[in-house]
Amino acid sequence: MDSKRFAIRTYGCQMNVHDSEKVATLLEDSGLATAEGEGDADVLVINTCSIRDKAEHQLYSDLGKLRAWKAAKPGRVVGVGGCVAQQVGDKLLGRFDHLDFVFGTHNLRKVPAMLDQASAGQRAAWVDEEKSQARFDLPMRRPEAPVGKRHKAFVTVMEGCDMFCSFCIVPSTRGREISRLASEIEAEVASLAEQGIREVTLLGQTVNAYGRHDVRRGKAAAAGTMPFAELLARLDAIPGIERLRYTSPHPLFYDDALIRAHGELEHLCPHVHLPVQSGSNTILEAMRRRYTRERYFEIVDALRAARPDIAITSDLIVGFPGETEADFDDTLGLVERAGLVDSFSFKYSPRPGTTAADLAGEVPPDVAQDRLERLQSQQKAQTLAYHRTRVGQETLVFVDGESRKGHGQLSGRDPHHRVVNVDLPFEAGVGPGAALAVEIVEATPHSLLGRPLDPALRA
Repeated sequence: MDSKRFAIRTYGCQMNVHDSEKVATLLEDSGLATAEGEGDADVLVINTCSIRDKAEHQLYSDLGKLRAWKAAKPGRVVGVGGCVAQQVGDKLLGRFDHLDFVFGTHNLRKVPAMLDQASAGQRAAWVDEEKSQARFDLPMRRPEAPVGKRHKAFVTVMEGCDMFCSFCIVPSTRGREISRLASEIEAEVASLAEQGIREVTLLGQTVNAYGRHDVRRGKAAAAGTMPFAELLARLDAIPGIERLRYTSPHPLFYDDALIRAHGELEHLCPHVHLPVQSGSNTILEAMRRRYTRERYFEIVDALRAARPDIAITSDLIVGFPGETEADFDDTLGLVERAGLVDSFSFKYSPRPGTTAADLAGEVPPDVAQDRLERLQSQQKAQTLAYHRTRVGQETLVFVDGESRKGHGQLSGRDPHHRVVNVDLPFEAGVGPGAALAVEIVEATPHSLLGRPLDPALRA
């Protein structure tokens, strides 16, 4: 008898992507196989995001459409996890009678048991908060699994957030900060390296807050944690790791040691995604970000002093309650002054249960949309200008797969986390996972075009 097959639909950040990887491993360990697509699946899990209301509404739309998917084949099961599940809980079961189980961000390990219950006709929701190290005790990448085409991996170092920014729902959906034992992080990265993984991205809601509470209390050694910069240094020394990244940091937790690390650690990549959210001190205070634009500039300048070629990207919100045109001008000015290479920008979206949801001064939607378009237009020009400075430079691309253009063109990332596309002849035999030395020959606002340094690989 064939085993059941599963598919996972993932929304949101890298943390959600990594959580989906863990759920997939749990289901495989329970005897299920990966489906070729959702049409082929017996079990469908939706891993949700609630950072903006658009993502939450997407879930409700998906679940409505999945009623027909489930009815098309007897025995099919639908589960929902992630941040919306953590926030809404068993109310989802009441709203959608074809939904079989709901699991929160701390309950991934319960998915196989919930699937068994669902197969027996029992619906359930698990959204309890797990405050111990046990929440990290999940199967990552099985040692016996073949490396295949993978060359990079995510590694969780901490979860949760104690910052309580006024607009953000994360403390409610991911819980309070908890840092993973450094010894377990080192062991996982070493294991990944032994399997052929060359690039590791450390994950955490405020990743550079790693270990801070233990360090401040003088209990880091007893707790098994350490300052984030020290953790980076230990991981940088693991043989086989060629690229080390981390996301997402909070500006408040940049200290001298972390900034120095960018100039000293051989494998720490010359890229930092440093969310700023606004360029206005008034709005930053209303957001409870606990830093000023001037402090943000200090960090950016220090990082560039430590690593002159570092590429800095960011997250930005426009239309926050009370944002004036002068506040928005400050944001445009910050993007220019900080020399942001790229950014993710969004219109403010009120989230239930946050302080900002009750703030006065709503920015009219058409004004917010206009500001978003102006910000993205400026960013597009800045990104293109940066990309043009890269033309003529040589770099190393870790190939991810075929580019959006297709037709054999490959795409990957360079150390600065820029997308580099490369035209190669089919017979070159270069595929995902390869490291390809190229010269940058063309720049667009979204990517770079590289030419292999090896003449034998040129199309």
